[in-house]
Amino acid sequence: MPLETAPDHIKLAVDLIELLETNGIDNHTAELALEVVLKDLRAKAAEQPLPDSDKF
Repeated sequence: MPLETAPDHIKLAVDLIELLETNGIDNHTAELALEVVLKDLRAKAAEQPLPDSDKF
């Protein structure tokens, strides 16, 4: 599948990998940083109200 037609989350993942590799970020450091990012995103998601189910 060409990247242009890939889902947004795949495009973002590829961009993040390229950013980490381009900047020579150590794998262990990258993993720790991504864990912080996930924790932050999950906390923010927990604070957001769920969308109305009748809109789906």
